[in-house]
Amino acid sequence: MPLSEQEQRLLDEMERHLMRNDADVVSAPRDGRTLSYRNIVYGTILVLVGLGALVVGVSTQLIVVGVIGFVVMLGGVVLAVTPTRGLARAPMDASARPASKPRANSSFMDRMNERWDRRQGGS
Repeated sequence: MPLSEQEQRLLDEMERHLMRNDADVVSAPRDGRTLSYRNIVYGTILVLVGLGALVVGVSTQLIVVGVIGFVVMLGGVVLAVTPTRGLARAPMDASARPASKPRANSSFMDRMNERWDRRQGGS
Protein backbone atom coordinates (compact mmCIF):
# COMPACT_ATOMS: atom_id res chain seq x y z
CA MET A 1 0.00 0.00 0.00
CA PRO A 2 1.65 3.27 -1.08
CA LEU A 3 2.10 6.13 1.35
CA SER A 4 0.04 9.27 1.00
CA GLU A 5 1.80 12.51 0.16
CA GLN A 6 1.53 13.72 3.76
CA GLU A 7 2.90 10.45 5.11
CA GLN A 8 5.77 10.54 2.63
CA ARG A 9 6.66 14.11 3.67
CA LEU A 10 6.52 13.16 7.34
CA LEU A 11 8.71 10.11 6.70
CA ASP A 12 11.24 12.22 4.77
CA GLU A 13 11.33 14.77 7.57
CA MET A 14 11.83 12.06 10.17
CA GLU A 15 14.66 10.54 8.13
CA ARG A 16 16.39 13.92 7.79
CA HIS A 17 16.04 14.53 11.52
CA LEU A 18 17.38 11.09 12.34
CA MET A 19 20.37 11.50 10.05
CA ARG A 20 21.14 14.89 11.54
CA ASN A 21 20.89 13.54 15.10
CA ASP A 22 22.94 10.43 14.31
CA ALA A 23 25.73 12.63 13.00
CA ASP A 24 25.51 14.66 16.20
CA VAL A 25 25.71 11.54 18.35
CA VAL A 26 28.71 10.16 16.50
CA SER A 27 30.67 13.41 16.62
CA ALA A 28 29.67 14.38 20.17
CA PRO A 29 32.36 13.98 22.81
CA ARG A 30 31.54 11.60 25.63
CA ASP A 31 32.26 14.00 28.48
CA GLY A 32 35.76 14.50 27.11
CA ARG A 33 36.66 10.88 27.80
CA THR A 34 38.06 8.72 25.01
CA LEU A 35 40.00 5.50 24.73
CA SER A 36 43.71 6.04 24.32
CA TYR A 37 45.58 3.87 21.83
CA ARG A 38 48.65 4.17 24.00
CA ASN A 39 46.75 2.74 26.98
CA ILE A 40 45.37 -0.05 24.80
CA VAL A 41 48.90 -0.99 23.68
CA TYR A 42 50.30 -0.81 27.23
CA GLY A 43 47.34 -2.81 28.53
CA THR A 44 47.85 -5.47 25.86
CA ILE A 45 51.53 -5.73 26.74
CA LEU A 46 50.66 -6.08 30.43
CA VAL A 47 48.11 -8.81 29.62
CA LEU A 48 50.74 -10.73 27.64
CA VAL A 49 53.36 -10.34 30.40
CA GLY A 50 50.81 -11.42 33.00
CA LEU A 51 49.81 -14.40 30.88
CA GLY A 52 53.45 -15.40 30.61
CA ALA A 53 53.88 -15.10 34.37
CA LEU A 54 50.71 -17.13 34.90
CA VAL A 55 51.97 -19.90 32.63
CA VAL A 56 55.36 -19.88 34.36
CA GLY A 57 53.66 -19.99 37.75
CA VAL A 58 51.48 -22.94 36.76
CA SER A 59 54.29 -24.87 35.08
CA THR A 60 56.72 -24.42 38.00
CA GLN A 61 53.97 -24.78 40.61
CA LEU A 62 54.87 -21.45 42.18
CA ILE A 63 51.45 -20.16 43.13
CA VAL A 64 52.75 -16.70 44.03
CA VAL A 65 54.08 -16.17 40.48
CA GLY A 66 50.74 -17.33 39.03
CA VAL A 67 48.75 -15.00 41.25
CA ILE A 68 51.02 -12.06 40.41
CA GLY A 69 50.64 -12.91 36.72
CA PHE A 70 46.86 -12.92 37.07
CA VAL A 71 46.89 -9.56 38.86
CA VAL A 72 49.13 -8.09 36.14
CA MET A 73 46.74 -9.43 33.47
CA LEU A 74 43.79 -7.90 35.28
CA GLY A 75 45.60 -4.57 35.56
CA GLY A 76 46.39 -4.67 31.83
CA VAL A 77 42.74 -5.19 30.94
CA VAL A 78 41.66 -2.37 33.23
CA LEU A 79 44.29 -0.08 31.74
CA ALA A 80 43.26 -0.94 28.19
CA VAL A 81 39.54 -0.31 28.64
CA THR A 82 39.65 2.71 30.95
CA PRO A 83 38.93 5.93 29.04
CA THR A 84 41.30 8.81 29.58
CA ARG A 85 40.44 12.45 29.98
CA GLY A 86 40.72 14.13 26.57
CA LEU A 87 41.96 17.61 25.89
CA ALA A 88 39.51 20.31 26.81
CA ARG A 89 37.97 21.89 23.77
CA ALA A 90 38.35 25.60 23.27
CA PRO A 91 35.06 27.41 23.79
CA MET A 92 33.34 28.44 20.60
CA ASP A 93 32.65 32.07 19.93
CA ALA A 94 29.08 33.22 19.43
CA SER A 95 29.30 33.14 15.62
CA ALA A 96 30.49 29.50 15.54
CA ARG A 97 27.80 28.14 17.85
CA PRO A 98 24.99 26.22 16.22
CA ALA A 99 21.60 27.82 16.28
CA SER A 100 19.59 26.77 19.32
CA LYS A 101 16.27 25.09 18.80
CA PRO A 102 13.26 26.78 20.33
CA ARG A 103 11.87 23.60 21.93
CA ALA A 104 14.96 21.56 22.67
CA ASN A 105 13.48 20.12 25.86
CA SER A 106 10.67 18.25 24.06
CA SER A 107 11.51 15.10 22.17
CA PHE A 108 11.20 14.70 18.45
CA MET A 109 8.26 12.33 18.81
CA ASP A 110 6.46 14.77 21.11
CA ARG A 111 6.79 17.49 18.49
CA MET A 112 5.59 15.12 15.77
CA ASN A 113 2.57 14.15 17.87
CA GLU A 114 1.75 17.81 18.50
CA ARG A 115 1.95 18.56 14.79
CA TRP A 116 -0.22 15.55 14.00
CA ASP A 117 -2.83 16.65 16.54
CA ARG A 118 -2.85 20.19 15.11
CA ARG A 119 -3.35 18.86 11.59
CA GLN A 120 -6.12 16.49 12.63
CA GLY A 121 -7.83 19.13 14.80
CA GLY A 122 -7.73 21.71 12.02
CA SER A 123 -6.11 24.35 14.21
